[in-house]
Amino acid sequence: MLGIADTLDGINRAIAAVIRWLALVMVLVQFGIVVGRYVFGVNSIAAQESVLYMHATLFMLAAGYTLLVDKHVRVDVFYAAATERVKRRIDIFGHLFLLLPSMAALLFWSWPSVRNSWAILEGPIAVGGIEAVFLLKSLIPAFCILVMLQSIALLIRLFAEEQHQ
Repeated sequence: MLGIADTLDGINRAIAAVIRWLALVMVLVQFGIVVGRYVFGVNSIAAQESVLYMHATLFMLAAGYTLLVDKHVRVDVFYAAATERVKRRIDIFGHLFLLLPSMAALLFWSWPSVRNSWAILEGPIAVGGIEAVFLLKSLIPAFCILVMLQSIALLIRLFAEEQHQ
């Protein structure tokens, strides 16, 4: 079972290794937009939207990796002072009854919008923008799936640790 967890971890690690470069590209493009606008008086709505697309891609596709490396937001009212065993049980509860159901619900309820967007190849957000809103909306199910896969990998490890205690 730990091999499955390692494979699921590997998926998020591989995606993070690729999309981390979007942060640098996003900063460079934004710098170019500012220089273009204020130095040369040139403006591009598509370039501005590209920053939005890159930010959304970075945020949505890196969420599973963020969960993997335990850098996600945690409300640790009880968690901080808990023993390792209690922390493990809180994590198991959180994954089974909060994270996985909420990701499944988001996936279920967003799918019609994503499907419809692909059916019409939904166009730009603004006139002159990037004609690929359908790709932007596709980040929602990708986000859900990557977070769910990572949650399953973490659950496998948590249950394995519970058995060894």
